[in-house]
Amino acid sequence: MSEPRTGLTPRRAVALLLLFLASSAAVLVFVGEADVNAEPTDVLPAGYDSTRVVELQDQFPSGDDATAVVLYTAPDGSQLSQADLDEIGRSFAAATGSRVPLQPSEDGTAALGITAIDAQGDAAVSEAVGDLRAAVDDGLPDGVTAQVTGPAAITADLSAVFDGADTRLLLVTALVVAVLLIITYRSPVLWIVPLAVVGIADRVAAVLATQGLDLLGVPFDESTVGILSVLVFGAGTDYALLLISRYRDELKMHEDRYVAMTRAWRRTAEAVISSASTVVVGVLVLLLTSFPTTRGLGLASAIGIVVAAVTVLGALPAALVLCGRWIFWPLVPRVGQPVLVDAGSLWGRIGGAVGRAPGVLIAASLVVLAGLSLGLLQVQTGLSTSEQFLDEPEAITAADRLAESFPAGASEPTVVVTRAGADEVVQAAQGVSGVRPGEFTDGDDGWQRFDVVLDAAPGTDASEGAVNDLRDALSSYDETYVGGPEAESIDEHDAAARDRMVVVPIVLLLVLLVLGLLLRSVVAPVILVATVVATYFAALGASWWVFTELLGFTAIDVGMPLLAFLFLVALGVDYNIFLVTRAAEESVGHGTREGMLRALAATGGVITSAGILLAAVFAVLGVLPLVVLAQLGVVIGIGVLLDTLLVRTVLVPAIAVKLGDRFWWPRRLS
Repeated sequence: MSEPRTGLTPRRAVALLLLFLASSAAVLVFVGEADVNAEPTDVLPAGYDSTRVVELQDQFPSGDDATAVVLYTAPDGSQLSQADLDEIGRSFAAATGSRVPLQPSEDGTAALGITAIDAQGDAAVSEAVGDLRAAVDDGLPDGVTAQVTGPAAITADLSAVFDGADTRLLLVTALVVAVLLIITYRSPVLWIVPLAVVGIADRVAAVLATQGLDLLGVPFDESTVGILSVLVFGAGTDYALLLISRYRDELKMHEDRYVAMTRAWRRTAEAVISSASTVVVGVLVLLLTSFPTTRGLGLASAIGIVVAAVTVLGALPAALVLCGRWIFWPLVPRVGQPVLVDAGSLWGRIGGAVGRAPGVLIAASLVVLAGLSLGLLQVQTGLSTSEQFLDEPEAITAADRLAESFPAGASEPTVVVTRAGADEVVQAAQGVSGVRPGEFTDGDDGWQRFDVVLDAAPGTDASEGAVNDLRDALSSYDETYVGGPEAESIDEHDAAARDRMVVVPIVLLLVLLVLGLLLRSVVAPVILVATVVATYFAALGASWWVFTELLGFTAIDVGMPLLAFLFLVALGVDYNIFLVTRAAEESVGHGTREGMLRALAATGGVITSAGILLAAVFAVLGVLPLVVLAQLGVVIGIGVLLDTLLVRTVLVPAIAVKLGDRFWWPRRLS
């Protein structure tokens, strides 16, 4: 009698696959994704004055309303006659029900009306703005045009970015992954299995993440699910590539494919679990940030990575082994064929070059990274409202036209809320240069508010200075807060700087600790983290040149560098883990120098494929016409390529060869 198998068996494979399919179907059919219930403060930093102003809006009549500005302009720069103004006024009153008279511009070419949108939540505001845009076009004089801008219209146009975004992003991501898997495997059928498994994992992760966030009361928005899909597809496919590569090698040494998969799983699981643990620890630190939706993204990403790792290690082996060897057709692995480490591949030749001149390659790699990092000296942060879209919507076009005939800040007024006595506060505000206080409104519980129009255009140094001067002038009054779009931008800059100071050191420390425990080493984790940080600086510097010279951006989003840092550190360490865990395995029998070079030969192809795939997947974020997501995709894409093609291929192996056994200190590989 033959000995019973201790690993994967046909019966266990069928059971695992059925369990995966049944549990996934139950989650998708009977649970489903939670709805987005966005609040105005979800994207604002907690505890700041501008956020407090938004929180206090419910103290005023129509406190949940959002303001819309309707701009009427004469044709071809001509002036509006009194008859035109009368007719426009009747049209505005009919469309909005407002009795507030229109405000004609001093040059006579435009007039504006301000109205409140009685709606709660982004979806309702978007629908109301759409109805308003249709209504204000009726009853206008010939040639006169009406456009809607202001905070409500900007909210609606931002929401429109994500109309159908999940489906579009999912389809493009799946297509990119499919094409790259076909190129990688050179098989017309093999790619279907990992893509199907990871695709199911993506949908399950979306359900579990959104339901978990909803249960815990952690805010999230439409972009959360989009970024989560990209992360799950990228990381899950990377894990699949690593497993399948090792499985192919084992099939060349074992006739029984169940034995081959068992050995491949055991030698892959450590690397996958290690890399997933590092990513989870990294993204969970986002829970310490000031922005509620960023916290939601961190928790959702952690859930997504866990789902991806569990699915690839649990369901994918069963699916592959049940298909048999033919799944690799036409390059079916046969017993006796050379494995990757002995095949004399390109990566083996690169390893030979690294072994001959490690010092030279270390110096050259550092020069390249330092040169690319020079772009950091020119980086400018902070996108104005008009710069947040790749395709300019009506709200931005109207705001630009409004600034030609009215004070530049009329479309985005600054708001002051106080319980210190509005008369005194208004008088103090009137003494600030560049601001125009308006009439105040009484609210509940003694609160009062008034709008302030800035002479300076939004997003400029002058407007920032005016808000800071206003805050200084009102700082002696208790319970007085300055908010509005310009104030929110200032507070977001301050909160982002605070988050970087808090999050970055904690992430680096935690990743070092996790790597130290996994590798049982001190030196190797420090080197790996240092190289990934260098990659981040180089990627951000190189991306700045791409943004300014190729894409025409003048600044980067204030929160993007932190997200890029977290994802690059976590995902970049992934590839180094894939390399060094194989190097530790090979070093036991061949020594550190030869073990690292053999690991490079064995993992070079699969890790490079994984890196290219991950970079391409993050680049898919550019299908959404939102600048911050496009910028995030570019930085991560460049960083992953640098890490894959330079740092992991040349720099880390060269350092390990140069250090020898000291690379693993205090661990000893016998």
